[in-house]
Amino acid sequence: MDKHKKKVLRQYPNAYAEHNLDGVRIMSDDKYLAEEFYMPSTSDEEVAWEHAAMSCRLTQNFNRAHPARMDLSDVEGKLNRIHKRKRRGRRVK
Repeated sequence: MDKHKKKVLRQYPNAYAEHNLDGVRIMSDDKYLAEEFYMPSTSDEEVAWEHAAMSCRLTQNFNRAHPARMDLSDVEGKLNRIHKRKRRGRRVK
């Protein structure tokens, strides 16, 4: 088992390689993992696992920096906690 296959199986434990006329695709519960990123079809199974691992990584990166995740209440609360710690640190000295 190569590293790309391990990465995909860690996130999608039911992932499997499906062979069809277009080539090899990595599927998980009837969902093609690399479909969102328009990865090219391939006849090599290792390259298909590599494409699936790349799509998992890209999905994780996009979700980490997604604008809907960054609302101002979270940022405002974080800044309030930081300023509160700073004020408390100044009083102790």
